[in-house]
Amino acid sequence: MKKYTTEKGIVAPLDRANVDTDLIIPKQFLKSIKRTGFGDNLFDELRYLDEGYLGQDIAKRPKNPDFVLNQDRYQGSTILLARSNFGCGSSREHAPWALNEYGFRTVIAPSFADIFFNNSFKNGMLPVILSEDIVEQLFQECFANEGYQLTVDLQNQKVITPSGQEFVFEVDAFRKHCLLNGLDDIGLTLQNSDEIRAFEEKAKAERPWVFKELNA
Repeated sequence: MKKYTTEKGIVAPLDRANVDTDLIIPKQFLKSIKRTGFGDNLFDELRYLDEGYLGQDIAKRPKNPDFVLNQDRYQGSTILLARSNFGCGSSREHAPWALNEYGFRTVIAPSFADIFFNNSFKNGMLPVILSEDIVEQLFQECFANEGYQLTVDLQNQKVITPSGQEFVFEVDAFRKHCLLNGLDDIGLTLQNSDEIRAFEEKAKAERPWVFKELNA
């Protein structure tokens, strides 16, 4: 998993509350258990004017010009600004996969659905909770300034505006450690590979008949 230290990027404002995971990545695209291939269909129902289905050539699909991600000023954005209860609905892990593959490593909102919040950390994304007043301020600044960028400093737990204003956010110490060091669940397990190997060798010596059956 890629390390997350400091993210500075263009902000895309998604000005709607209660964005559920089916809106983030619709159910018809969930036929793969790989973590890739979902970015093209992120917010599919909002990005395109036709009905989306698996295997389409997205280059030929008509785009919704009113949707934020289709507007020139927000191209290349890496920070998504959202309203309350972002990521509600079903528990699909494909939602952070799609956001991450599209290019978003950070989502800032007043609140998140619990399962989406947890899945984000496990997939190298940082969900940042700021108060509704602060989020509203960021929305207004983003609307007023083309190319609006924020800096998200995980080590110091700060969101920094172009004017230098700083907003502190909370993050669990263990999750922060994992993001800073690029450790997902597999990476955490591999940190103990020597102990795991030693345990296996000891088990083989003490119960060779078990491993004989496994290798038969």
